[in-house]
Amino acid sequence: MAEQRGRRPEVFRLEDAGLTLAPAEALPEATPEDLAPIVPAPPRSRFGVTLGGLFWTALGGLVSLGTGLAVTRLVEDLFARAEWLGAVGLAFAGLFAVAVLALIAREALGLARLSSLDTLRARAADALITDDRPEAEGVARALIALAKENPRLARARGDLTTHLGAIIDGADLVRLTERTLMAPLDAQARAMVSDAAKRVSVVTAVSPRAAVDLFFVLYTAVTLTRRLAELYGGRPGFLGMIRLGRHVLSHLAVTGGMAAGDGLVQQILGHGIAARLSARLGEGVVNGLLTARLGLAAIAVTRPMPFAALPAPRLSDVAAGLIRKAEAEDAPQPGRRRAGGADGE
Repeated sequence: MAEQRGRRPEVFRLEDAGLTLAPAEALPEATPEDLAPIVPAPPRSRFGVTLGGLFWTALGGLVSLGTGLAVTRLVEDLFARAEWLGAVGLAFAGLFAVAVLALIAREALGLARLSSLDTLRARAADALITDDRPEAEGVARALIALAKENPRLARARGDLTTHLGAIIDGADLVRLTERTLMAPLDAQARAMVSDAAKRVSVVTAVSPRAAVDLFFVLYTAVTLTRRLAELYGGRPGFLGMIRLGRHVLSHLAVTGGMAAGDGLVQQILGHGIAARLSARLGEGVVNGLLTARLGLAAIAVTRPMPFAALPAPRLSDVAAGLIRKAEAEDAPQPGRRRAGGADGE
Protein backbone atom coordinates (compact mmCIF):
# COMPACT_ATOMS: atom_id res chain seq x y z
CA MET A 1 0.00 0.00 0.00
CA ALA A 2 1.43 3.35 -1.01
CA GLU A 3 2.14 5.74 1.78
CA GLN A 4 -0.27 8.63 1.82
CA ARG A 5 1.25 12.04 2.47
CA GLY A 6 -0.79 15.02 3.59
CA ARG A 7 -0.53 18.48 2.01
CA ARG A 8 2.13 20.78 3.29
CA PRO A 9 0.87 23.84 5.20
CA GLU A 10 0.50 26.95 3.08
CA VAL A 11 -0.20 30.62 3.77
CA PHE A 12 -2.88 32.37 1.70
CA ARG A 13 -5.19 35.35 1.80
CA LEU A 14 -8.94 35.11 1.68
CA GLU A 15 -9.13 37.82 -1.02
CA ASP A 16 -6.82 35.87 -3.36
CA ALA A 17 -8.53 35.59 -6.79
CA GLY A 18 -7.05 32.19 -7.53
CA LEU A 19 -8.40 30.67 -4.31
CA THR A 20 -11.18 28.14 -4.74
CA LEU A 21 -13.21 26.78 -1.87
CA ALA A 22 -14.23 23.15 -1.71
CA PRO A 23 -17.97 22.56 -1.52
CA ALA A 24 -19.27 21.99 1.98
CA GLU A 25 -20.20 18.45 2.77
CA ALA A 26 -23.83 17.82 3.42
CA LEU A 27 -24.46 17.12 7.06
CA PRO A 28 -27.32 14.87 8.20
CA GLU A 29 -30.20 16.62 9.81
CA ALA A 30 -30.22 16.49 13.57
CA THR A 31 -33.09 14.63 15.12
CA PRO A 32 -34.76 15.64 18.39
CA GLU A 33 -33.10 12.65 20.02
CA ASP A 34 -29.67 14.00 19.03
CA LEU A 35 -30.43 17.45 20.46
CA ALA A 36 -31.58 16.08 23.80
CA PRO A 37 -29.04 16.60 26.63
CA ILE A 38 -27.14 13.61 27.87
CA VAL A 39 -28.31 12.77 31.37
CA PRO A 40 -26.35 10.26 33.41
CA ALA A 41 -28.26 7.19 34.40
CA PRO A 42 -29.45 7.35 38.02
CA PRO A 43 -27.91 4.86 40.42
CA ARG A 44 -29.88 1.73 40.91
CA SER A 45 -31.75 1.66 44.16
CA ARG A 46 -31.64 -1.40 46.34
CA PHE A 47 -34.98 -2.67 47.52
CA GLY A 48 -35.79 -5.66 49.62
CA VAL A 49 -34.60 -7.04 52.91
CA THR A 50 -31.00 -8.13 53.22
CA LEU A 51 -29.89 -11.03 55.38
CA GLY A 52 -27.80 -8.74 57.57
CA GLY A 53 -30.69 -6.34 58.15
CA LEU A 54 -33.06 -9.22 58.90
CA PHE A 55 -30.58 -10.71 61.39
CA TRP A 56 -29.99 -7.49 63.31
CA THR A 57 -33.70 -6.61 63.31
CA ALA A 58 -34.66 -10.01 64.72
CA LEU A 59 -31.85 -9.92 67.29
CA GLY A 60 -32.78 -6.39 68.40
CA GLY A 61 -36.43 -7.36 68.73
CA LEU A 62 -35.63 -10.43 70.83
CA VAL A 63 -33.29 -8.50 73.09
CA SER A 64 -35.86 -5.73 73.56
CA LEU A 65 -38.64 -8.20 74.38
CA GLY A 66 -36.40 -10.10 76.77
CA THR A 67 -35.31 -6.92 78.55
CA GLY A 68 -38.89 -5.69 78.85
CA LEU A 69 -40.10 -9.02 80.20
CA ALA A 70 -37.26 -9.19 82.73
CA VAL A 71 -37.96 -5.65 83.99
CA THR A 72 -41.70 -6.40 84.24
CA ARG A 73 -41.07 -9.55 86.28
CA LEU A 74 -38.63 -7.67 88.52
CA VAL A 75 -41.16 -4.90 89.24
CA GLU A 76 -43.91 -7.48 89.94
CA ASP A 77 -41.64 -9.35 92.36
CA LEU A 78 -40.78 -6.10 94.12
CA PHE A 79 -44.47 -5.25 94.50
CA ALA A 80 -45.09 -8.77 95.87
CA ARG A 81 -42.44 -8.25 98.56
CA ALA A 82 -43.32 -4.69 99.51
CA GLU A 83 -45.32 -1.91 97.96
CA TRP A 84 -42.61 0.70 98.47
CA LEU A 85 -40.02 -1.59 96.82
CA GLY A 86 -42.30 -1.92 93.82
CA ALA A 87 -42.69 1.86 93.60
CA VAL A 88 -38.91 2.31 93.71
CA GLY A 89 -38.43 -0.36 91.05
CA LEU A 90 -41.08 1.24 88.85
CA ALA A 91 -39.39 4.64 89.18
CA PHE A 92 -36.04 3.16 88.18
CA ALA A 93 -37.70 1.42 85.23
CA GLY A 94 -39.19 4.75 84.12
CA LEU A 95 -35.79 6.46 84.35
CA PHE A 96 -34.28 3.60 82.36
CA ALA A 97 -36.90 4.00 79.63
CA VAL A 98 -36.32 7.76 79.45
CA ALA A 99 -32.55 7.24 79.21
CA VAL A 100 -32.98 4.67 76.42
CA LEU A 101 -35.23 7.02 74.46
CA ALA A 102 -32.72 9.86 74.91
CA LEU A 103 -29.87 7.66 73.68
CA ILE A 104 -31.90 6.60 70.65
CA ALA A 105 -32.73 10.23 69.86
CA ARG A 106 -29.07 11.25 70.20
CA GLU A 107 -27.92 8.45 67.90
CA ALA A 108 -30.59 9.37 65.35
CA LEU A 109 -29.56 13.04 65.44
CA GLY A 110 -25.90 12.08 65.05
CA LEU A 111 -26.63 9.90 62.02
CA ALA A 112 -28.81 12.62 60.50
CA ARG A 113 -26.05 15.18 61.01
CA LEU A 114 -23.48 12.95 59.30
CA SER A 115 -25.91 12.40 56.43
CA SER A 116 -26.37 16.17 56.09
CA LEU A 117 -22.59 16.61 55.80
CA ASP A 118 -22.45 13.97 53.06
CA THR A 119 -25.36 15.67 51.30
CA LEU A 120 -23.64 19.07 51.46
CA ARG A 121 -20.46 17.62 50.02
CA ALA A 122 -22.38 16.03 47.14
CA ARG A 123 -24.32 19.24 46.47
CA ALA A 124 -21.12 21.29 46.44
CA ALA A 125 -19.53 18.87 43.97
CA ASP A 126 -22.58 19.07 41.70
CA ALA A 127 -22.56 22.89 41.86
CA LEU A 128 -18.89 22.91 40.84
CA ILE A 129 -19.59 20.70 37.84
CA THR A 130 -22.82 22.32 36.65
CA ASP A 131 -22.00 25.92 37.73
CA ASP A 132 -25.49 26.15 39.22
CA ARG A 133 -25.80 29.52 40.98
CA PRO A 134 -28.95 28.77 43.08
CA GLU A 135 -27.54 25.42 44.19
CA ALA A 136 -24.22 27.02 45.12
CA GLU A 137 -25.97 29.72 47.12
CA GLY A 138 -27.97 27.05 48.96
CA VAL A 139 -24.75 25.23 49.84
CA ALA A 140 -23.13 28.46 51.01
CA ARG A 141 -26.08 29.38 53.23
CA ALA A 142 -26.21 25.86 54.69
CA LEU A 143 -22.52 26.05 55.56
CA ILE A 144 -22.98 29.52 57.07
CA ALA A 145 -25.72 28.11 59.29
CA LEU A 146 -23.45 25.20 60.22
CA ALA A 147 -20.59 27.59 61.04
CA LYS A 148 -22.70 29.49 63.56
CA GLU A 149 -21.86 26.83 66.14
CA ASN A 150 -18.13 27.57 65.80
CA PRO A 151 -17.17 30.96 67.34
CA ARG A 152 -13.80 30.90 65.54
CA LEU A 153 -15.61 31.28 62.22
CA ALA A 154 -17.61 34.38 63.21
CA ARG A 155 -15.49 36.80 61.15
CA ALA A 156 -15.26 34.44 58.17
CA ARG A 157 -19.01 33.92 58.31
CA GLY A 158 -19.62 37.67 58.26
CA ASP A 159 -17.27 38.20 55.32
CA LEU A 160 -18.92 35.44 53.31
CA THR A 161 -22.40 36.78 54.06
CA THR A 162 -21.33 40.23 52.86
CA HIS A 163 -19.99 38.96 49.52
CA LEU A 164 -22.66 36.31 48.98
CA GLY A 165 -24.68 38.32 46.47
CA ALA A 166 -21.69 39.70 44.56
CA ILE A 167 -20.61 36.36 43.03
CA ILE A 168 -22.33 35.51 39.76
CA ASP A 169 -20.93 32.09 38.92
CA GLY A 170 -21.97 29.14 41.03
CA ALA A 171 -18.58 27.42 40.89
CA ASP A 172 -16.82 30.61 42.01
CA LEU A 173 -19.25 30.93 44.90
CA VAL A 174 -18.49 27.38 46.04
CA ARG A 175 -14.74 28.07 45.84
CA LEU A 176 -15.14 31.31 47.78
CA THR A 177 -17.13 29.49 50.46
CA GLU A 178 -14.44 26.84 50.72
CA ARG A 179 -11.61 29.37 51.01
CA THR A 180 -13.48 31.43 53.60
CA LEU A 181 -14.97 28.78 55.88
CA MET A 182 -12.85 25.68 55.35
CA ALA A 183 -9.31 27.16 55.45
CA PRO A 184 -9.23 27.70 59.27
CA LEU A 185 -10.77 24.28 59.90
CA ASP A 186 -8.34 22.57 57.51
CA ALA A 187 -5.36 24.11 59.31
CA GLN A 188 -6.66 22.90 62.65
CA ALA A 189 -7.40 19.45 61.22
CA ARG A 190 -3.83 19.15 59.88
CA ALA A 191 -2.47 20.07 63.31
CA MET A 192 -4.68 17.47 64.99
CA VAL A 193 -3.58 14.71 62.61
CA SER A 194 0.09 15.67 62.97
CA ASP A 195 -0.10 15.66 66.79
CA ALA A 196 -1.86 12.29 66.82
CA ALA A 197 0.74 10.78 64.50
CA LYS A 198 3.58 12.04 66.71
CA ARG A 199 1.95 10.67 69.87
CA VAL A 200 1.46 7.26 68.28
CA SER A 201 5.05 7.25 67.02
CA VAL A 202 6.49 8.07 70.45
CA VAL A 203 4.28 5.72 72.48
CA THR A 204 4.70 2.72 70.19
CA ALA A 205 8.47 3.29 70.07
CA VAL A 206 8.83 3.05 73.87
CA SER A 207 6.03 0.65 74.83
CA PRO A 208 7.19 -2.83 75.87
CA ARG A 209 4.18 -4.78 74.61
CA ALA A 210 2.61 -5.16 71.17
CA ALA A 211 -0.84 -5.28 72.79
CA VAL A 212 -0.24 -1.82 74.23
CA ASP A 213 0.72 -0.57 70.77
CA LEU A 214 -2.42 -2.00 69.21
CA PHE A 215 -4.71 -0.59 71.91
CA PHE A 216 -3.15 2.86 71.76
CA VAL A 217 -3.27 3.02 67.97
CA LEU A 218 -6.95 2.00 67.93
CA TYR A 219 -7.81 4.46 70.71
CA THR A 220 -6.00 7.29 68.93
CA ALA A 221 -7.67 6.46 65.61
CA VAL A 222 -11.17 6.49 67.12
CA THR A 223 -10.51 9.67 69.12
CA LEU A 224 -9.00 11.44 66.11
CA THR A 225 -11.91 10.51 63.87
CA ARG A 226 -14.42 11.76 66.44
CA ARG A 227 -12.55 15.05 66.94
CA LEU A 228 -12.32 15.66 63.19
CA ALA A 229 -16.03 14.98 62.76
CA GLU A 230 -16.85 17.44 65.56
CA LEU A 231 -14.49 20.01 64.05
CA TYR A 232 -16.33 19.96 60.71
CA GLY A 233 -19.78 20.07 62.28
CA GLY A 234 -20.70 16.46 63.02
CA ARG A 235 -21.53 14.97 66.42
CA PRO A 236 -21.34 11.22 65.91
CA GLY A 237 -22.56 8.84 68.57
CA PHE A 238 -21.81 5.14 68.83
CA LEU A 239 -23.61 4.22 65.62
CA GLY A 240 -22.23 7.31 63.93
CA MET A 241 -18.69 6.25 64.80
CA ILE A 242 -19.33 2.82 63.30
CA ARG A 243 -20.57 4.50 60.13
CA LEU A 244 -17.57 6.85 60.04
CA GLY A 245 -15.22 3.93 60.54
CA ARG A 246 -16.72 2.14 57.56
CA HIS A 247 -16.42 5.28 55.43
CA VAL A 248 -12.80 5.81 56.46
CA LEU A 249 -11.85 2.22 55.67
CA SER A 250 -13.67 2.42 52.33
CA HIS A 251 -11.82 5.64 51.49
CA LEU A 252 -8.50 4.03 52.39
CA ALA A 253 -9.31 1.06 50.16
CA VAL A 254 -10.24 3.34 47.24
CA THR A 255 -7.22 5.63 47.57
CA GLY A 256 -4.73 2.80 47.91
CA GLY A 257 -4.05 2.47 51.62
CA MET A 258 -0.67 4.00 52.40
CA ALA A 259 -0.56 5.93 49.10
CA ALA A 260 2.73 4.55 47.86
CA GLY A 261 3.07 7.38 45.36
CA ASP A 262 3.29 10.03 48.07
CA GLY A 263 6.53 11.95 48.22
CA LEU A 264 7.10 11.18 51.88
CA VAL A 265 6.86 7.43 51.36
CA GLN A 266 9.20 7.71 48.38
CA GLN A 267 11.61 9.60 50.59
CA ILE A 268 11.53 6.82 53.19
CA LEU A 269 12.04 4.10 50.62
CA GLY A 270 14.61 6.04 48.63
CA HIS A 271 16.88 7.04 51.50
CA GLY A 272 16.48 3.76 53.37
CA ILE A 273 15.69 5.49 56.65
CA ALA A 274 13.74 2.56 58.05
CA ALA A 275 16.68 0.25 57.38
CA ARG A 276 19.07 2.45 59.38
CA LEU A 277 16.76 2.95 62.36
CA SER A 278 16.40 0.68 65.33
CA ALA A 279 13.54 -1.81 65.26
CA ARG A 280 11.40 -0.01 67.85
CA LEU A 281 11.94 3.43 66.35
CA GLY A 282 11.13 2.08 62.89
CA GLU A 283 7.88 0.58 64.21
CA GLY A 284 7.00 3.92 65.81
CA VAL A 285 7.55 5.79 62.53
CA VAL A 286 5.45 3.29 60.57
CA ASN A 287 2.62 3.43 63.12
CA GLY A 288 2.74 7.22 63.02
CA LEU A 289 2.49 7.19 59.23
CA LEU A 290 -0.49 4.82 59.39
CA THR A 291 -2.20 7.11 61.90
CA ALA A 292 -1.54 10.12 59.68
CA ARG A 293 -2.95 8.31 56.64
CA LEU A 294 -6.02 7.37 58.64
CA GLY A 295 -6.43 10.99 59.72
CA LEU A 296 -6.29 12.19 56.11
CA ALA A 297 -9.00 9.69 55.18
CA ALA A 298 -11.11 10.92 58.13
CA ILE A 299 -10.72 14.51 56.90
CA ALA A 300 -11.90 13.48 53.44
CA VAL A 301 -15.07 11.79 54.74
CA THR A 302 -16.00 14.35 57.43
CA ARG A 303 -15.29 17.57 55.51
CA PRO A 304 -18.60 19.03 54.25
CA MET A 305 -17.02 20.28 51.01
CA PRO A 306 -14.76 18.68 48.40
CA PHE A 307 -11.26 20.02 47.87
CA ALA A 308 -11.56 22.43 44.93
CA ALA A 309 -10.09 25.85 45.74
CA LEU A 310 -7.82 24.56 48.51
CA PRO A 311 -5.25 21.77 48.10
CA ALA A 312 -6.01 18.48 49.77
CA PRO A 313 -3.62 17.67 52.63
CA ARG A 314 -0.91 15.15 51.81
CA LEU A 315 0.95 12.71 53.96
CA SER A 316 4.07 14.86 53.76
CA ASP A 317 2.13 17.82 55.22
CA VAL A 318 1.15 16.05 58.45
CA ALA A 319 3.91 13.47 58.95
CA ALA A 320 7.07 15.25 57.84
CA GLY A 321 8.04 15.77 61.49
CA LEU A 322 8.24 12.01 62.00
CA ILE A 323 10.95 11.63 59.37
CA ARG A 324 12.91 14.63 60.62
CA LYS A 325 12.79 13.23 64.13
CA ALA A 326 13.82 9.78 62.95
CA GLU A 327 16.75 11.22 61.02
CA ALA A 328 17.82 13.19 64.09
CA GLU A 329 17.69 10.08 66.25
CA ASP A 330 19.70 8.09 63.71
CA ALA A 331 22.37 10.77 63.12
CA PRO A 332 25.55 10.35 65.20
CA GLN A 333 25.85 12.83 68.02
CA PRO A 334 29.05 14.89 68.53
CA GLY A 335 31.45 13.10 70.84
CA ARG A 336 29.45 9.89 70.57
CA ARG A 337 31.49 6.73 69.98
CA ARG A 338 30.33 4.26 67.40
CA ALA A 339 29.98 0.63 68.34
CA GLY A 340 33.17 -1.25 67.65
CA GLY A 341 35.18 1.92 67.06
CA ALA A 342 38.64 2.41 68.45
CA ASP A 343 39.07 4.75 71.37
CA GLY A 344 41.99 6.46 69.83
CA GLU A 345 40.16 7.47 66.64
